[in-house]
Amino acid sequence: MPSFESVSFPGVNGTTLAGTVDIPDGGARAWAVFCHGFTLGKNSAAASRISKALAGHGIGVLRYDAAGLGGSTGKWEDGSFSTKVADVLSACGFMADTGRPASLLIGHSLGGAAVLAAASRVSGLDAVVTIAAPFRPSHVVHLFESELDRIAEQGSASVDLGGGELEIRRHLIEDLHSHNLTDSIRELHLPLLVMHSPTDNTVGIENASEIFRTARHPRNFISLEGSDHLMVERKQTTRAAAIIAAWAGTYLDLDGDS
Repeated sequence: MPSFESVSFPGVNGTTLAGTVDIPDGGARAWAVFCHGFTLGKNSAAASRISKALAGHGIGVLRYDAAGLGGSTGKWEDGSFSTKVADVLSACGFMADTGRPASLLIGHSLGGAAVLAAASRVSGLDAVVTIAAPFRPSHVVHLFESELDRIAEQGSASVDLGGGELEIRRHLIEDLHSHNLTDSIRELHLPLLVMHSPTDNTVGIENASEIFRTARHPRNFISLEGSDHLMVERKQTTRAAAIIAAWAGTYLDLDGDS
């Protein structure tokens, strides 16, 4: 049975990020880093179940909490899309420093956009997977659209994003709007797997179409029929992990030493 290791590593702005490394039984044949969605954390259904399932397929995975979430220090409201991208790089650096360099990046929701932005700066990377990712990071602004005027006037506002009240600051909105992933996707030069549900009511399927059209080959698209955005059903995360493992086997050195 796969095991796990609780870890911590430096994030940006003096934060310490709490992570879990899901370790395959008998050692990993490859290592991955999983970046969670906007406010979800390492123990969200998508992050935890897909990572654990991938460990069952021989791929070890680091998943971690963004600053201010779960066991990580710092304040969530101080973060931005830029810090989310920087934390992907910090996570990959930690894995490399501990002798487990990531050859695969996986991102769910806004985490998918973050791994697309970060991938070109990760040494030794072999492939990238996005799950329910927006083409534009600013897409998440629709989640608190009704509060935009108040945020513009006051600098911040407390918003209920489904998992409790979180403070949204003006700098986050400005940072989200400042990022355009077109060049990052077009110049990825790595195999890309785009996974998305056609019935995703949070990030529409047209986002997957834009990512796929912008990317160059090798690229693949998998439709996650029946899944919602958060992938709360175990059968959906199990299926997604099996597809990722099978697809990644073409590009990762799964016969190499751990």
